[in-house]
Amino acid sequence: MAWPALAILLSLATALPVLVVSSNLFLFEGDLWSHLADTVLTGYIVNSVLLLLGVSLCVIVGGVGTAWLVTMCRFPGSRWLEWAQLLPMAMPAYVVAYAYTWLFDYAGPVQTALRAAFGWTSARDYWFFEMRSLEGAIIVMSLVLYPYVFLLARAAFLEQSVCVLEASRTLGQSPWRAFFRVALPLARPAIAAGTALALMETLNDFGTVHYFAVDTFTTGIYRTWLGMGQPQAAGQLGALLMLFIVALLLLERFSRG
Repeated sequence: MAWPALAILLSLATALPVLVVSSNLFLFEGDLWSHLADTVLTGYIVNSVLLLLGVSLCVIVGGVGTAWLVTMCRFPGSRWLEWAQLLPMAMPAYVVAYAYTWLFDYAGPVQTALRAAFGWTSARDYWFFEMRSLEGAIIVMSLVLYPYVFLLARAAFLEQSVCVLEASRTLGQSPWRAFFRVALPLARPAIAAGTALALMETLNDFGTVHYFAVDTFTTGIYRTWLGMGQPQAAGQLGALLMLFIVALLLLERFSRG
């Protein structure tokens, strides 16, 4: 009886925060919640959705592309490249955000080298993208999280029979058409699962979006709880965030048929 009891206790300990947050779905009332809904809630939703869309596109392209490359092609250094795809998972996203901001900031080495090369003297002389922005957050999160898609897509490509691809080639399909019409549809469930994992990591990230000054649900929860001293309103924002996660899980399940 000890193991079942331990399993039940662990399950309750895991589910308790989720249940507490979910209970706030039915408590959307009060002046503070009305104030949040009228002022910042729309921004939280829009920024979170745009972040999810940008990251999903980038991790799918990057993860699937690199997975197909290392699975189907052999070239000098391919084994090292396959192993190197996992390295971003060892780096926290906010550390990568600090590094890229230092690289591409006005006083960083990239812009300094450009000014020296072209004789520019100030920021008014040229245009350079702002790293601490929504676009910068999408870039950093994508670079850190695309290995989720890479791992699952690579496993799916390895399980596919080469005979199927060869048969499509004998039927007149070009390599690109064989990839899009045969290999990619067969790997779609794995790609969807990896994308869902990456997007859930994106939703729960705080350090990167806070450093880049992008207002999402996580920064809103932090600000409402610790800045305003309103844990109930923060729980209500967390409940809305839970709805996003449930929607991602449903989409992932639907994609698997």
